Amino acid sequence: MADTAFYCTLSHEGILAVRGPDANKFLQGQVTCNLNYLSDSHSSLGARCTPKGRMQSSFRMVSIADGYLLAMASELLEAQLADLKKYAVFSKSKLTDESQDWLRIGLSGGDDALRNLGLVLAETADSVAREDELLALRLNDDRAELWIPSHQASSVKAQLAAQLREAPLNDWLLAQVRAGVGQVMGSTRELFIPQMINLQALGGVSFKKGCYTGQEIVARMQYLGKLKRRLYRLTLSGTQIPEPATPLFSPVHNSSVGEVVLAARSADALELLAVLQDDAAQDGRLHLGSADGSTLNVLDLPYTLDSNREIQR
Repeated sequence: MADTAFYCTLSHEGILAVRGPDANKFLQGQVTCNLNYLSDSHSSLGARCTPKGRMQSSFRMVSIADGYLLAMASELLEAQLADLKKYAVFSKSKLTDESQDWLRIGLSGGDDALRNLGLVLAETADSVAREDELLALRLNDDRAELWIPSHQASSVKAQLAAQLREAPLNDWLLAQVRAGVGQVMGSTRELFIPQMINLQALGGVSFKKGCYTGQEIVARMQYLGKLKRRLYRLTLSGTQIPEPATPLFSPVHNSSVGEVVLAARSADALELLAVLQDDAAQDGRLHLGSADGSTLNVLDLPYTLDSNREIQR
């Protein structure tokens, strides 16, 4: 573990804050996850959808004393903030971009470093530990995030640097790809419904919370629909990391059969998550960017899909 442990700055994401006495009521009608499950010791993945169930953003949400913090791709934050403010006009909620108020660090094999900061983080996915304004969040593959208020950023980062090597963001994204955790980026905004990136399998969708924007479409797909496109993990040779929304092709169809969700470089290949049509994935003849582009190979995801378990949330 000592050889693979690292930390890195999560520079690709920002933080949207929703604070105020109506924060819970307001967000409960806007996002896919159930805010009633959030607590001082529990965070959640989630998404915000259009009325047609297409994700405008995906995020990790954590509760704070007077509201909630949502970490999402930086390129989504401005649009989400502007759109949410339109619906919060009559709500006692204040929405702000707090990206500059926090430093977020990703940790792999960093539990000892967290303990040295007074943070004892449970191994259960989505667990949260708190100490002196610091927040530690467990992810579904044993990695962790450390959220540091900006006034403590320099001192805490120095402590981490004394215990762990600093890694490039690519290493963090590679671990995310291998964990099978997709997310919405600027170029994939409104392309996918939550089930297409398996968000419901990772606790990011509640089917018991009641109404939220896009809920009817998302619920209908879970109970009555047959999803024809979903998240797959793939690998290919090369050095140029494909951008999100890069199309994938297959001879099964005469048009694109999917899009890249997230990609990173490993020691000897490229690894990625993509939303693909099931029949094309099962056929296996997949190409990146064009019908004669680089060949892709399908890998297993580290979790299984279980619709009966998913609807219990």
